Amino acid sequence: MGRPVFEPWVAFVCGLIIGSFCNVVIYRLPLGESIITQGSHCRACFMPIRPWDNIPQLSYLLLAGRCRACGEHISLRYPCVEFTSGALYMLLWLKQGFSLPFVAYALLLSTLLVVALIDRDHTIIPNSMTYPGMGAGLGLSPWALPITPLMGSTVLFAGGMFFYAVALVSKGGMGGGDIKLIAMIGAFLGWQGALFTILVGALTGSLVGIGLILLGKKGRKDGAILFTLVGDALIDWYIQLAF
Repeated sequence: MGRPVFEPWVAFVCGLIIGSFCNVVIYRLPLGESIITQGSHCRACFMPIRPWDNIPQLSYLLLAGRCRACGEHISLRYPCVEFTSGALYMLLWLKQGFSLPFVAYALLLSTLLVVALIDRDHTIIPNSMTYPGMGAGLGLSPWALPITPLMGSTVLFAGGMFFYAVALVSKGGMGGGDIKLIAMIGAFLGWQGALFTILVGALTGSLVGIGLILLGKKGRKDGAILFTLVGDALIDWYIQLAF
């Protein structure tokens, strides 16, 4: 029996809701503001945003992208982040269905989305994202990931040491946040995912690329996202091609 046709849309809506929260984290975390105790408010007039004005996608359309209280324009980034999150969750559902691996990889995708935009805005990768991410990857590995805790720990350490060496060679072209990020990715995706994350960039010139890292440009997220969604299929395709 096939999966219910409504399930991908449930995943999409869940992704929209999580994407809305990701927007809060992206904005507040670098400023040192609480992401839990402080309610949503307009960045221009600081008026609280009512729940019915905070519905992902829909509220932005109904308000024509403006604050109800002061009329200030609301950045298009907010609905774009929500939509991207929803789309990633739907694609992940197509691979995993609703399962423990879905929860684990959804957490990774959301973390990478937040990290990518914080990195873009502030050129930092907060420890408050990568350290809990490492712990989550190792903690989930016995239950929801196709790697053992030992493998996750090994890749976390080895990946971190590799990029630490890259940082030394590049003489500051790569920061400590980058090292912790690849270690976190290894904790979730194992050695294949960590290696894939590196090679995708090296072969395509994407933001994950070692070459860009050596030039001091940030970003190790897109390869990890790609591997999370279609890595198994790509590895199978490569094995068939090679052998």
